[in-house]
Amino acid sequence: MGTNDPVLCAIDHRGVAAVTLNRPRVNNAYDGALIDALTLTFARLEGEPGLRVVVLRGAGKHFQAGADLSFLDHLRSVSPEENREFSRRTVAAIRGLQLFPLPVVALVQGGCFGGGVGIAAACDIAVAAEDAVFALSEVRWGITPAPIIPLLVERIGARAAGRFALTGERFDAVMARQIGLVHEVCPAAELEAAGALVVDHLLMAGPEAVATTKRLIAEAVETPFTGEFHDHIVAEAASRRRSAEAAEGLASFKEKRRPRWYPRR
Repeated sequence: MGTNDPVLCAIDHRGVAAVTLNRPRVNNAYDGALIDALTLTFARLEGEPGLRVVVLRGAGKHFQAGADLSFLDHLRSVSPEENREFSRRTVAAIRGLQLFPLPVVALVQGGCFGGGVGIAAACDIAVAAEDAVFALSEVRWGITPAPIIPLLVERIGARAAGRFALTGERFDAVMARQIGLVHEVCPAAELEAAGALVVDHLLMAGPEAVATTKRLIAEAVETPFTGEFHDHIVAEAASRRRSAEAAEGLASFKEKRRPRWYPRR
């Protein structure tokens, strides 16, 4: 992976992957190459042994500025089939990020516009710098945020999504926290430290339990609470208590020590 690639990825000794959107000269605006690289990066990480957490950043001053306007202009001139195919790839990239089996933490600074809002919303945990500015600006250009609408309705609700997707207005990090788009706001100089603390909390948790909990949350959002789903979660809770990971977790708590899954050098 070269330093000029649209998405960079490095994994440290703890099993924490740093994924960086890497088009800082255009504020990490997405084009076909960035969307495809994001999809491929997370597909490759899904099979990475020992991976625990992914931290997603934007290179430079801004997290992600939405679509590259020159690329949107290009899409207006391609065939209907090619235009539709790019929309399919965009939805797949966002959905793949949302359903990635391990926790993904977004660190948001500067501008986070359009598809960038969708990327932040797709992550499990989002921390924003005080200087972060958000907007679902597509309607200002006469287009729609269709690929991320279902995700936004799920994450922040139809009411908040309606206001900001219909007006295209900008809003600050405090408002982003109020509507549930981000979980925490901190001074810009403390963004990395705030993200590191979230990562440490995740590393203290049992990796199997974390992955299962993330899957159950996704299932609960999309599955009616039928008798079948009731039986599924009852069985999941019961079997998890008998797991080796649960035995180690309870033992570490009783013995006042870190669990064996917490990374050591």
